[in-house]
Amino acid sequence: MSDDAARRERRITGAIAVTALLGVAALVVAAGLLVKSPPSGPRAAPTPTTTMKPVKPVSEAVAPAPTPSGERISAAWLSDLSRRTGIGTVALEAYALASVRLAREQPGCHVGWSTLAGIGSIESGHGTFGGSRVEADGDTTRPIVGPPLDGTSGTARIPSDEESEKWHGDTEWDRAMGPMQFIPSTWRRWESDGNDDGTADPNNIVDAAYAAARYLCASGRDLRTGEGWTQAVFSYNHSEEYVRNVVARTNSFVDS
Repeated sequence: MSDDAARRERRITGAIAVTALLGVAALVVAAGLLVKSPPSGPRAAPTPTTTMKPVKPVSEAVAPAPTPSGERISAAWLSDLSRRTGIGTVALEAYALASVRLAREQPGCHVGWSTLAGIGSIESGHGTFGGSRVEADGDTTRPIVGPPLDGTSGTARIPSDEESEKWHGDTEWDRAMGPMQFIPSTWRRWESDGNDDGTADPNNIVDAAYAAARYLCASGRDLRTGEGWTQAVFSYNHSEEYVRNVVARTNSFVDS
């Protein structure tokens, strides 16, 4: 068996063929034309049909060093990985810091930076959807708002309310928001201040990545296992196609 074939076999087992990862839907997502919306809270996934090879935790690859402004990830590591993956250094640091923080807070979860990057890539192109950019502090230069959750095109049907309207401006239907595409009700439960500036903002990729990591680690999941990883990602967006796309994107970053 060639190295390439062995790598593919480790990534995906069972009924999912490698060719499924190269379908039209995956190509549309890769082109940045599709924004998914997470559900309003975690729920149990069905029997997993997707697995992935274990991802080495970022805490083993690079240790955060305390600085007067808080923890930071090695600039050399970020620069090298950004060159190899095409992910901006601010987004990469957000994913890495979230992984490192969860390694301390929930050591049994093992959420990797690459899984967060896989989700962030599909949800918003790491904060670049619609011409947005991620600034040095993690804020996006423009709001990233998903399609109306009006029950069409496979979306949930979630009416807006006065509180959620403040986030996305839609008076009728809820919408996902920010680089990790949280809907307001989910954000209210998982809102997180990843950069410790006193504000939990879904439009800041550092805050959003930390919230996403906490969300994925809910219910005591161990993301080193195929079942735990699949359940975690499925809870983020209840779609097996979504899980297939995230596993492909995650593994592409690991192999970069």
